[in-house]
Amino acid sequence: MTTTTPPITLDDVRSAAARLHGVAHRTPVLRSRTLDALVGAEVHLKCENFQRVGAFKFRGAYNTVSRLPPDRLSRGVVAYSSGNHAQAVALAARELGTTAVVVMPEDAPPSKRAATDGYGAEVVSYDRYTGDRAALAESLATERGLTLVPPYDHPDVIAGQGTAALELLEETGELGALIAPVGGGGLIAGSATAVKGLHPATRVVGVEPEAGDDTRRSLEEGRRVTVPVPRTIADGQAVPTPGELTFAVNRRLLDRVVLVDDEAIKEAMRFAFTRLKIVLEPSGATPLAALLTGRAGPLPPRVGLILSGGNVDAERFARLCAPGGG
Repeated sequence: MTTTTPPITLDDVRSAAARLHGVAHRTPVLRSRTLDALVGAEVHLKCENFQRVGAFKFRGAYNTVSRLPPDRLSRGVVAYSSGNHAQAVALAARELGTTAVVVMPEDAPPSKRAATDGYGAEVVSYDRYTGDRAALAESLATERGLTLVPPYDHPDVIAGQGTAALELLEETGELGALIAPVGGGGLIAGSATAVKGLHPATRVVGVEPEAGDDTRRSLEEGRRVTVPVPRTIADGQAVPTPGELTFAVNRRLLDRVVLVDDEAIKEAMRFAFTRLKIVLEPSGATPLAALLTGRAGPLPPRVGLILSGGNVDAERFARLCAPGGG
């Protein structure tokens, strides 16, 4: 019988948590009686919008960069990202005393571009609809002797992202289900590894924007599927193909992937702001959108959500949250 070794294990997530202790924020878990009453379950919200750089991405970036040998660390790192991973790698590099080059799309949210600049990274722009960000980053790595830190398809990145779910379970105990966003798949893969390692019966549900359902299609077909570059307000989830490593984890551990449209995402952002008093970027609001619309399916008595980030320009946030906004 042939067995396949998983890319990461629960022990890898625990080791990442030890590296991140005292560096990453232990983000709050919020509760809302109003939300509980609306959905008929006890909901626990892991608020990664309060993480350093405003998103969960700092966990994986720091865990990865901190494990580089001194000679590679000293030469610097390169990454590609629409925004949150860009900021995370830039900050991790600064914290660890090295430099970062980040490949970002020309239409990246201005606030994310400004923050990446502010952390001291060199930003290289490209057109997300015609350019190949991975190829550009790999070329820079070769030319300059940099180490590539991928946004999701790396064992140390996946393990670092899984620490968000690990912290949630440490605070809540066993949950009937965990719901989290799916972009390249690193957060949900790390989360599923932590959750299933501790509580195998817990359901793990991923949420994608309707325009970018590459993981759902890939799980249905049993292979990695590429879709057109998604055009969605959830820019952090505008990924056309699941990662190789993340898909290997997710096809084994995910129970389901559900879809939400942009209107549902906007409504979830409005609900989070008006009733929970928190700001979520569109990608960070997709699990809440799935919950509020019923797309997450029948709920167990206790549910956990990872709200992955809150990096959104004030003007864009106001526009999206306004009636009929877009």
